[in-house]
Amino acid sequence: MMSNPTGRITQGQFSFLPALSDAEITLQIAYGLDKGYAWSVEYTDDPHPRNTYWEMFGAPMFDLHDAGGVMMELQNCRKTFPSYYIRLMAFDSTRGVETITMSFIVNRPADEPGFGLVRQEANGRSMRYTVHSYATDRPESQRYGA
Repeated sequence: MMSNPTGRITQGQFSFLPALSDAEITLQIAYGLDKGYAWSVEYTDDPHPRNTYWEMFGAPMFDLHDAGGVMMELQNCRKTFPSYYIRLMAFDSTRGVETITMSFIVNRPADEPGFGLVRQEANGRSMRYTVHSYATDRPESQRYGA
């Protein structure tokens, strides 16, 4: 049984849905802003599940109250890194700490090579598993098309 029939990286909210349009992304940003969340734009060419710290594009937008400003930053990131993974993250600071409350991918490379599962026999009958990103077989600047 295949649990991910799309073959796409599934991280964050909306992972199993078709790609969100810019209008739908704007609605999600507005929802977060109405809740008092601060937004940031992040990108990577290595979306390994344990790679939780992506590169930040610009500074977090703590004082921004307009979805158009976040969308402008997203469009700038898309122009700069058109074939990278880009995600939006919303932070809630109401408890005095920055807690991620929303996170979803808004840009993907045209080809997503996916991951392989590497199995290694250990002591006795133990098995160890490692997830390997096929994209990392190529140098950093050549992982996805230009």
